[in-house]
Amino acid sequence: MENTVKMPKGYKAAGVSCGIKKNGNKDLALITTDAPATAAGVFTRNIVKGHSLKWSMNHIHQNLIHAVVINSGNANACVGPEGDADAACMAALAAKLLGCEKEQVLLGSTGVIGYRLPMDKIGAGLQDAYSNLSEDGSFQAVSAIMTTDTFPKQLSLDVKLSGKTVTIYGMAKGSGMIHPNMATMIGLLLTDAAISKDLLQKALKSVVNKTFNRISVDGDTSVCDKVLLLANAMAGNREITLEDSDYALFTEGLEAVATTLAKMLAKDGEGATKLIEVNVKHAPDKETANKIANAICKSPLVKTAIFGEDANWGRILTAAGYSGAKFNPDLVDVRIGDLLMCKDGAGVSFDEEKALSVLKGNEIFITIDLKMGDATDTMWTCDLSYDYVKINGSYRT
Repeated sequence: MENTVKMPKGYKAAGVSCGIKKNGNKDLALITTDAPATAAGVFTRNIVKGHSLKWSMNHIHQNLIHAVVINSGNANACVGPEGDADAACMAALAAKLLGCEKEQVLLGSTGVIGYRLPMDKIGAGLQDAYSNLSEDGSFQAVSAIMTTDTFPKQLSLDVKLSGKTVTIYGMAKGSGMIHPNMATMIGLLLTDAAISKDLLQKALKSVVNKTFNRISVDGDTSVCDKVLLLANAMAGNREITLEDSDYALFTEGLEAVATTLAKMLAKDGEGATKLIEVNVKHAPDKETANKIANAICKSPLVKTAIFGEDANWGRILTAAGYSGAKFNPDLVDVRIGDLLMCKDGAGVSFDEEKALSVLKGNEIFITIDLKMGDATDTMWTCDLSYDYVKINGSYRT
Protein backbone atom coordinates (compact mmCIF):
# COMPACT_ATOMS: atom_id res chain seq x y z
CA MET A 1 0.00 0.00 0.00
CA GLU A 2 1.27 3.45 -0.93
CA ASN A 3 0.35 6.22 1.47
CA THR A 4 -0.35 9.47 -0.42
CA VAL A 5 -2.92 12.25 -0.47
CA LYS A 6 -4.69 12.38 -3.81
CA MET A 7 -8.18 12.12 -5.21
CA PRO A 8 -9.16 8.86 -6.92
CA LYS A 9 -9.74 8.86 -10.68
CA GLY A 10 -12.67 10.95 -11.85
CA TYR A 11 -13.20 13.01 -8.72
CA LYS A 12 -12.87 16.78 -8.43
CA ALA A 13 -13.34 19.06 -5.45
CA ALA A 14 -13.48 22.70 -4.43
CA GLY A 15 -13.93 24.65 -1.23
CA VAL A 16 -15.01 28.30 -1.06
CA SER A 17 -16.18 30.97 1.35
CA CYS A 18 -19.75 32.01 0.66
CA GLY A 19 -20.44 34.00 3.81
CA ILE A 20 -22.09 31.46 6.12
CA LYS A 21 -19.27 31.86 8.64
CA LYS A 22 -18.90 35.31 10.14
CA ASN A 23 -15.08 35.07 10.10
CA GLY A 24 -14.90 34.65 6.33
CA ASN A 25 -13.34 31.19 6.43
CA LYS A 26 -14.22 28.60 3.81
CA ASP A 27 -17.66 27.16 4.46
CA LEU A 28 -18.90 25.36 1.32
CA ALA A 29 -17.42 22.26 -0.30
CA LEU A 30 -18.39 20.64 -3.61
CA ILE A 31 -17.11 17.18 -4.54
CA THR A 32 -18.03 15.67 -7.91
CA THR A 33 -17.41 12.49 -9.88
CA ASP A 34 -17.13 12.24 -13.67
CA ALA A 35 -18.78 8.81 -13.64
CA PRO A 36 -21.88 8.35 -11.48
CA ALA A 37 -20.95 6.54 -8.29
CA THR A 38 -22.45 3.77 -6.22
CA ALA A 39 -22.91 5.09 -2.69
CA ALA A 40 -23.11 3.79 0.87
CA GLY A 41 -23.75 5.63 4.11
CA VAL A 42 -23.83 5.36 7.88
CA PHE A 43 -25.84 7.98 9.77
CA THR A 44 -26.31 9.29 13.30
CA ARG A 45 -28.56 7.33 15.63
CA ASN A 46 -29.73 10.53 17.27
CA ILE A 47 -33.54 10.64 16.93
CA VAL A 48 -33.27 14.35 16.11
CA LYS A 49 -31.86 14.63 12.59
CA GLY A 50 -30.82 17.58 10.46
CA HIS A 51 -32.60 18.34 7.18
CA SER A 52 -29.53 17.89 4.96
CA LEU A 53 -28.81 14.57 6.64
CA LYS A 54 -32.38 13.38 6.04
CA TRP A 55 -32.05 14.34 2.37
CA SER A 56 -28.98 12.11 2.05
CA MET A 57 -30.62 9.26 3.95
CA ASN A 58 -33.64 9.42 1.66
CA HIS A 59 -31.72 9.41 -1.63
CA ILE A 60 -28.48 7.50 -1.12
CA HIS A 61 -29.73 3.97 -1.71
CA GLN A 62 -31.82 4.27 -4.87
CA ASN A 63 -29.59 6.61 -6.89
CA LEU A 64 -26.19 6.73 -8.52
CA ILE A 65 -24.47 9.80 -7.13
CA HIS A 66 -22.84 12.64 -9.06
CA ALA A 67 -21.88 15.03 -6.26
CA VAL A 68 -21.70 15.79 -2.56
CA VAL A 69 -22.26 19.30 -1.17
CA ILE A 70 -21.23 20.04 2.41
CA ASN A 71 -21.56 23.36 4.20
CA SER A 72 -20.17 24.35 7.60
CA GLY A 73 -21.24 27.06 10.01
CA ASN A 74 -24.94 26.14 9.87
CA ALA A 75 -26.36 22.70 10.70
CA ASN A 76 -29.62 23.13 8.75
CA ALA A 77 -31.32 21.40 11.65
CA CYS A 78 -34.49 21.99 13.67
CA VAL A 79 -35.96 24.74 11.50
CA GLY A 80 -39.16 22.97 10.38
CA PRO A 81 -40.34 22.26 6.81
CA GLU A 82 -38.24 25.14 5.51
CA GLY A 83 -35.11 23.14 6.33
CA ASP A 84 -36.26 20.28 4.11
CA ALA A 85 -37.04 22.77 1.35
CA ASP A 86 -33.63 24.37 1.68
CA ALA A 87 -31.94 20.97 1.46
CA ALA A 88 -33.86 20.17 -1.72
CA CYS A 89 -32.98 23.60 -3.11
CA MET A 90 -29.27 23.12 -2.37
CA ALA A 91 -29.30 19.77 -4.15
CA ALA A 92 -31.20 21.26 -7.09
CA LEU A 93 -28.75 24.16 -7.44
CA ALA A 94 -25.81 21.77 -7.60
CA ALA A 95 -27.64 19.41 -9.96
CA LYS A 96 -28.38 22.24 -12.39
CA LEU A 97 -24.66 23.09 -12.58
CA LEU A 98 -23.71 19.44 -13.08
CA GLY A 99 -26.49 18.40 -15.43
CA CYS A 100 -27.87 15.64 -13.21
CA GLU A 101 -30.98 15.01 -11.12
CA LYS A 102 -31.15 16.66 -7.69
CA GLU A 103 -31.67 13.22 -6.14
CA GLN A 104 -28.15 12.36 -7.36
CA VAL A 105 -26.62 15.00 -5.07
CA LEU A 106 -25.94 14.12 -1.43
CA LEU A 107 -25.70 16.78 1.26
CA GLY A 108 -24.01 17.49 4.55
CA SER A 109 -24.43 20.45 6.90
CA THR A 110 -22.64 21.14 10.17
CA GLY A 111 -22.61 24.04 12.59
CA VAL A 112 -25.14 25.88 14.72
CA ILE A 113 -28.60 24.36 15.12
CA GLY A 114 -31.86 26.28 14.69
CA TYR A 115 -31.10 28.76 11.90
CA ARG A 116 -32.11 28.57 8.24
CA LEU A 117 -29.45 28.29 5.59
CA PRO A 118 -28.71 31.53 3.67
CA MET A 119 -29.73 30.09 0.32
CA ASP A 120 -28.75 33.17 -1.68
CA LYS A 121 -25.20 32.88 -0.38
CA ILE A 122 -25.14 29.12 -0.98
CA GLY A 123 -26.33 29.57 -4.55
CA ALA A 124 -23.53 32.02 -5.30
CA GLY A 125 -21.09 29.81 -3.44
CA LEU A 126 -21.98 26.78 -5.51
CA GLN A 127 -21.37 28.74 -8.70
CA ASP A 128 -17.96 29.73 -7.33
CA ALA A 129 -17.14 26.20 -6.23
CA TYR A 130 -18.21 24.74 -9.59
CA SER A 131 -15.89 27.16 -11.37
CA ASN A 132 -13.01 26.10 -9.16
CA LEU A 133 -13.43 22.32 -9.31
CA SER A 134 -10.07 20.60 -9.55
CA GLU A 135 -8.48 17.18 -9.21
CA ASP A 136 -6.20 18.89 -6.68
CA GLY A 137 -9.01 20.60 -4.79
CA SER A 138 -9.36 18.22 -1.85
CA PHE A 139 -7.45 20.42 0.61
CA GLN A 140 -9.74 23.35 -0.16
CA ALA A 141 -12.81 21.13 0.26
CA VAL A 142 -11.73 19.61 3.56
CA SER A 143 -10.88 23.09 4.86
CA ALA A 144 -14.42 24.20 4.00
CA ILE A 145 -16.13 21.53 6.11
CA MET A 146 -14.29 22.38 9.35
CA THR A 147 -16.02 23.94 12.36
CA THR A 148 -13.93 23.99 15.55
CA ASP A 149 -11.31 21.70 14.00
CA THR A 150 -7.78 23.02 14.34
CA PHE A 151 -6.41 21.21 11.28
CA PRO A 152 -7.82 19.63 8.10
CA LYS A 153 -8.07 15.85 8.06
CA GLN A 154 -7.53 13.92 4.83
CA LEU A 155 -5.70 10.81 3.69
CA SER A 156 -5.47 8.47 0.72
CA LEU A 157 -3.76 5.24 -0.19
CA ASP A 158 -3.48 2.88 -3.15
CA VAL A 159 -4.27 -0.82 -3.21
CA LYS A 160 -3.95 -3.39 -6.00
CA LEU A 161 -7.18 -5.13 -6.97
CA SER A 162 -7.22 -7.66 -9.81
CA GLY A 163 -4.05 -6.09 -11.21
CA LYS A 164 -5.38 -2.54 -11.16
CA THR A 165 -4.36 0.33 -8.88
CA VAL A 166 -7.32 1.50 -6.84
CA THR A 167 -7.24 4.66 -4.73
CA ILE A 168 -9.16 5.11 -1.48
CA TYR A 169 -9.41 8.70 -0.23
CA GLY A 170 -11.01 10.10 2.91
CA MET A 171 -11.74 13.47 4.46
CA ALA A 172 -13.37 14.15 7.82
CA LYS A 173 -14.31 16.94 10.18
CA GLY A 174 -15.08 16.84 13.87
CA SER A 175 -13.69 18.16 17.11
CA GLY A 176 -16.41 18.22 19.77
CA MET A 177 -19.66 16.29 20.35
CA ILE A 178 -17.82 13.12 19.37
CA HIS A 179 -19.06 9.72 20.52
CA PRO A 180 -19.92 6.35 18.91
CA ASN A 181 -22.90 5.86 16.60
CA MET A 182 -22.01 9.06 14.87
CA ALA A 183 -21.19 12.30 16.55
CA THR A 184 -20.47 15.82 15.32
CA MET A 185 -18.40 14.47 12.51
CA ILE A 186 -18.81 14.21 8.79
CA GLY A 187 -16.71 11.73 6.88
CA LEU A 188 -16.52 11.40 3.10
CA LEU A 189 -14.72 8.42 1.60
CA LEU A 190 -14.11 8.20 -2.14
CA THR A 191 -12.78 5.39 -4.28
CA ASP A 192 -12.43 4.58 -7.96
CA ALA A 193 -12.95 0.87 -7.25
CA ALA A 194 -15.69 -1.15 -8.91
CA ILE A 195 -17.70 -2.87 -6.17
CA SER A 196 -21.33 -3.89 -5.81
CA LYS A 197 -23.63 -1.68 -3.79
CA ASP A 198 -24.37 -4.36 -1.19
CA LEU A 199 -20.70 -5.07 -0.55
CA LEU A 200 -19.88 -1.36 -0.49
CA GLN A 201 -22.44 -0.85 2.29
CA LYS A 202 -21.24 -3.95 4.13
CA ALA A 203 -17.61 -2.83 3.97
CA LEU A 204 -18.47 0.67 5.18
CA LYS A 205 -20.58 -0.52 8.10
CA SER A 206 -17.89 -2.96 9.21
CA VAL A 207 -15.13 -0.37 8.95
CA VAL A 208 -17.12 2.37 10.71
CA ASN A 209 -17.77 0.06 13.67
CA LYS A 210 -14.02 -0.48 14.07
CA THR A 211 -12.97 3.14 13.57
CA PHE A 212 -15.34 6.12 13.70
CA ASN A 213 -17.52 4.28 16.22
CA ARG A 214 -14.47 3.78 18.43
CA ILE A 215 -13.80 7.44 19.20
CA SER A 216 -15.16 9.67 21.95
CA VAL A 217 -14.36 13.24 22.89
CA ASP A 218 -17.16 14.18 25.26
CA GLY A 219 -19.94 11.58 25.13
CA ASP A 220 -22.27 13.76 23.03
CA THR A 221 -23.71 12.82 19.65
CA SER A 222 -25.20 15.39 17.32
CA VAL A 223 -27.92 15.53 14.67
CA CYS A 224 -26.08 15.99 11.37
CA ASP A 225 -23.47 13.27 11.42
CA LYS A 226 -22.64 10.77 8.77
CA VAL A 227 -20.01 8.88 6.83
CA LEU A 228 -20.56 8.58 3.07
CA LEU A 229 -18.65 6.29 0.72
CA LEU A 230 -18.69 6.72 -3.07
CA ALA A 231 -17.29 4.25 -5.62
CA ASN A 232 -17.23 5.31 -9.30
CA ALA A 233 -15.54 2.19 -10.83
CA MET A 234 -13.08 4.28 -12.87
CA ALA A 235 -10.01 2.28 -11.75
CA GLY A 236 -11.05 -0.48 -14.12
CA ASN A 237 -10.71 -3.37 -11.67
CA ARG A 238 -12.93 -6.40 -11.98
CA GLU A 239 -16.08 -5.55 -10.06
CA ILE A 240 -16.08 -6.94 -6.54
CA THR A 241 -19.28 -8.95 -6.19
CA LEU A 242 -18.08 -11.63 -3.75
CA GLU A 243 -16.33 -11.52 -0.39
CA ASP A 244 -13.11 -12.70 -2.00
CA SER A 245 -9.46 -11.63 -1.71
CA ASP A 246 -10.13 -8.35 -3.55
CA TYR A 247 -12.94 -7.55 -1.11
CA ALA A 248 -10.61 -8.28 1.81
CA LEU A 249 -7.90 -6.01 0.38
CA PHE A 250 -10.40 -3.24 -0.32
CA THR A 251 -11.83 -3.45 3.19
CA GLU A 252 -8.35 -3.48 4.69
CA GLY A 253 -7.45 -0.32 2.79
CA LEU A 254 -10.72 1.36 3.73
CA GLU A 255 -10.12 0.51 7.39
CA ALA A 256 -6.58 1.92 7.26
CA VAL A 257 -7.86 5.25 5.93
CA ALA A 258 -10.75 5.39 8.40
CA THR A 259 -8.55 4.46 11.37
CA THR A 260 -6.13 7.28 10.65
CA LEU A 261 -8.97 9.77 10.21
CA ALA A 262 -10.66 8.57 13.41
CA LYS A 263 -7.47 9.05 15.41
CA MET A 264 -7.08 12.53 13.88
CA LEU A 265 -10.59 13.39 15.07
CA ALA A 266 -9.90 12.18 18.60
CA LYS A 267 -6.56 13.98 18.72
CA ASP A 268 -8.22 17.22 17.60
CA GLY A 269 -10.89 17.16 20.31
CA GLU A 270 -11.88 20.65 21.36
CA GLY A 271 -9.11 21.97 23.59
CA ALA A 272 -7.31 18.62 23.54
CA THR A 273 -3.61 18.33 24.24
CA LYS A 274 -3.26 14.53 24.17
CA LEU A 275 -4.60 11.55 22.23
CA ILE A 276 -5.60 8.69 24.54
CA GLU A 277 -5.85 5.07 23.38
CA VAL A 278 -7.77 2.75 25.68
CA ASN A 279 -7.17 -0.97 25.26
CA VAL A 280 -9.27 -3.55 27.08
CA LYS A 281 -7.95 -7.08 26.77
CA HIS A 282 -8.73 -10.60 27.97
CA ALA A 283 -12.42 -9.77 28.39
CA PRO A 284 -15.02 -12.57 28.46
CA ASP A 285 -16.76 -11.11 25.38
CA LYS A 286 -16.67 -8.15 23.00
CA GLU A 287 -19.61 -6.41 24.66
CA THR A 288 -17.86 -6.37 28.03
CA ALA A 289 -14.68 -4.98 26.51
CA ASN A 290 -16.58 -2.27 24.65
CA LYS A 291 -18.63 -1.18 27.67
CA ILE A 292 -15.48 -0.72 29.73
CA ALA A 293 -13.54 1.10 27.00
CA ASN A 294 -16.55 3.33 26.35
CA ALA A 295 -16.95 4.28 30.02
CA ILE A 296 -13.28 5.13 30.41
CA CYS A 297 -13.22 7.20 27.23
CA LYS A 298 -16.10 9.42 28.32
CA SER A 299 -15.13 9.75 31.98
CA PRO A 300 -14.43 13.43 32.75
CA LEU A 301 -12.33 12.38 35.74
CA VAL A 302 -10.09 10.13 33.67
CA LYS A 303 -9.75 12.75 30.95
CA THR A 304 -8.96 15.59 33.36
CA ALA A 305 -6.40 13.44 35.16
CA ILE A 306 -4.61 12.82 31.86
CA PHE A 307 -4.73 16.56 31.09
CA GLY A 308 -3.24 17.29 34.52
CA GLU A 309 -0.61 14.55 34.01
CA ASP A 310 -1.75 12.85 37.21
CA ALA A 311 -1.32 9.06 37.31
CA ASN A 312 -4.67 8.61 39.06
CA TRP A 313 -5.31 5.06 37.87
CA GLY A 314 -8.16 4.64 40.40
CA ARG A 315 -10.37 6.74 38.13
CA ILE A 316 -9.79 4.25 35.32
CA LEU A 317 -10.80 1.25 37.42
CA THR A 318 -13.77 3.17 38.81
CA ALA A 319 -15.05 3.94 35.30
CA ALA A 320 -14.77 0.27 34.40
CA GLY A 321 -16.76 -0.54 37.51
CA TYR A 322 -19.75 1.64 36.62
CA SER A 323 -19.69 0.74 32.92
CA GLY A 324 -22.40 -1.89 33.32
CA ALA A 325 -19.99 -4.66 32.35
CA LYS A 326 -19.68 -7.75 34.53
CA PHE A 327 -16.13 -8.67 35.54
CA ASN A 328 -14.10 -9.65 38.59
CA PRO A 329 -12.34 -6.52 39.92
CA ASP A 330 -9.95 -8.69 41.93
CA LEU A 331 -8.34 -9.88 38.69
CA VAL A 332 -7.83 -6.54 36.94
CA ASP A 333 -4.46 -5.05 36.00
CA VAL A 334 -4.19 -1.40 34.92
CA ARG A 335 -1.28 0.11 33.01
CA ILE A 336 -0.58 3.62 31.77
CA GLY A 337 2.01 3.26 29.07
CA ASP A 338 4.17 0.34 30.14
CA LEU A 339 3.84 1.17 33.84
CA LEU A 340 1.86 -1.34 35.94
CA MET A 341 -0.14 0.66 38.50
CA CYS A 342 -2.75 -1.85 39.61
CA LYS A 343 -2.34 -5.62 39.82
CA ASP A 344 -5.17 -8.02 40.66
CA GLY A 345 -7.39 -5.09 41.60
CA ALA A 346 -4.93 -3.55 44.07
CA GLY A 347 -2.51 -0.67 43.72
CA VAL A 348 1.19 -1.38 43.39
CA SER A 349 4.13 0.94 43.86
CA PHE A 350 5.46 2.58 40.70
CA ASP A 351 7.97 5.24 39.75
CA GLU A 352 6.08 8.55 39.96
CA GLU A 353 8.74 10.38 37.97
CA LYS A 354 8.52 7.84 35.17
CA ALA A 355 4.73 8.08 35.28
CA LEU A 356 4.95 11.85 34.91
CA SER A 357 7.31 11.43 31.98
CA VAL A 358 4.84 9.06 30.29
CA LEU A 359 1.92 11.43 30.89
CA LYS A 360 3.80 14.36 29.39
CA GLY A 361 3.67 12.63 26.02
CA ASN A 362 1.27 13.58 23.23
CA GLU A 363 -0.16 10.05 23.04
CA ILE A 364 -1.21 8.15 26.16
CA PHE A 365 -1.92 4.40 26.18
CA ILE A 366 -4.18 2.91 28.87
CA THR A 367 -4.44 -0.87 29.16
CA ILE A 368 -6.99 -2.75 31.27
CA ASP A 369 -6.42 -6.51 31.53
CA LEU A 370 -9.50 -8.36 32.83
CA LYS A 371 -7.91 -11.85 32.69
CA MET A 372 -11.26 -13.45 31.90
CA GLY A 373 -11.16 -14.41 28.22
CA ASP A 374 -9.86 -13.58 24.76
CA ALA A 375 -12.04 -10.62 23.69
CA THR A 376 -10.50 -7.18 23.18
CA ASP A 377 -11.57 -3.68 22.25
CA THR A 378 -9.78 -0.42 21.50
CA MET A 379 -11.13 3.12 21.59
CA TRP A 380 -9.59 6.56 21.17
CA THR A 381 -10.36 9.73 23.08
CA CYS A 382 -8.55 12.85 24.26
CA ASP A 383 -7.92 14.74 27.46
CA LEU A 384 -10.36 17.32 28.79
CA SER A 385 -8.83 20.75 29.20
CA TYR A 386 -9.85 24.26 30.29
CA ASP A 387 -10.20 25.20 26.62
CA TYR A 388 -13.01 22.68 26.07
CA VAL A 389 -15.22 24.69 28.43
CA LYS A 390 -14.15 27.98 26.83
CA ILE A 391 -14.93 26.75 23.31
CA ASN A 392 -18.31 25.27 24.17
CA GLY A 393 -19.33 28.01 26.55
CA SER A 394 -19.50 30.45 23.64
CA TYR A 395 -19.97 28.20 20.58
CA ARG A 396 -23.18 29.88 19.35
CA THR A 397 -21.95 33.43 19.85
